[in-house]
Parts: sequence; C-alpha cells; structure tokens
Amino acid sequence: MCILTFYKPGITPDLDALAAGADVNPDGHGYAVIAEDRILTGHGLDPDEVIDEFAAVRARFPHTPALFHSRLATHGHIGTDNCHPFHVGGDERTVLAHNGVLPATVQPLNGDLRSDTRIAAEDFLPRQPFGPLDSWVGRSGLETWLRTDKMVLLTLDPTYRHTAYIFNEHLGHHSDDGIWYSNTTYQWTLKSHWHSASGPNLLDEAYCGLCGD
Repeated sequence: MCILTFYKPGITPDLDALAAGADVNPDGHGYAVIAEDRILTGHGLDPDEVIDEFAAVRARFPHTPALFHSRLATHGHIGTDNCHPFHVGGDERTVLAHNGVLPATVQPLNGDLRSDTRIAAEDFLPRQPFGPLDSWVGRSGLETWLRTDKMVLLTLDPTYRHTAYIFNEHLGHHSDDGIWYSNTTYQWTLKSHWHSASGPNLLDEAYCGLCGD
C-alpha cells in the first residue's frame, strides 16, 4: 500500500499523521526537501528517527516543496536502499517516490532485490518512455501507466519547468491544512501527539508567522 505525502511551499507537516501512516506502513521511511541548490533526502527503518530528522530539515526549509514516504513492501527486500525517495537515473537533482504497485515492466526478476519503484527510478523512467513529463503526452502517458498509483517528483534540473510534480493527484486526498496524501491510511491509527526525539517540536518556531500577521 504505502503512503506518500506532499507539501507545497509553506505547508506545515502534520507529524502525528506521519507517525500514524508509518504505523500502518512500517517497512521503511524517507523524505526529500528542496533546499536552495540541492535536494536533501533521508531514509531509515526507524520511523521516529526519520520523522524527527524530517522535522528538523523542514524547519530549515519551510518554503519549498517537500515529500515524505512510508513503505509497505510488495517487491524487493526491506532495507534502507529500498526506502523512497529514489534519485532518477542517479541524478541527485531529481527524486521520486511512489504509492502503489507498478506494472510488470519494472517488477524485479528473480535475484533482483530492488523494489519496483527503485527499478523504475534507476532503469525505466530515465529513458523517458512516455516523452518529457512537462508535455501533455508525457504526463498523460505516465499517469495512464501508473493506473491508480500516485507518484511525486521533485527536481532542480533546469530542463523541467517546475520543481514539483504530483502524478494522478486527483486520486489522492487533500487534508484541510493543505497537505496532499496518496491515501487515508494516516487516519487509521492516528497518534494523539508527536514528541520530537530532540525535544520540543522544531516546527513550532519555524512556522510561526505563516498566518500572515
């Protein structure tokens, strides 16, 4: 299943929701945040550690696109190397994360321990099988291939028109606070409160003033 979360610039992460989504999708976690001239990423199997690290990074860069992913393994082994997001074609300027089960084209063969999403990022999508994703043909081709799956791409590659893309966005869920979720599994076991391992919630100070006063 997995759960993929996307944040527009200025949107505050809901750490309770991330923790709840991680409970339901426990097989690895990761994030990406666009910084000034690079994309900062992190991965791990301990949800508390990864969420805490994400909170700290997001506090430093609250006005850029960001994503968070928790995995429920379907293909590939459980390990940090199969935690989303993945660099596309090894290019550190572009990362993607995905929710769902991809077509057989990218499912691992016997002996390949990679996940289907990792194979798509490393081998399949860099060939632009659908054309440029900024084009209508490329975007619609990818979304048709994804079927009911969802994908988020963040990039600093100047060949892209934008820094953030959600594919099959309409199949996801927008919360009242402006966060996009690929599904509602974060609501299943929502924790009452998130306590940062490094003390008080780092986001409290970072996001004060966003009300516009």
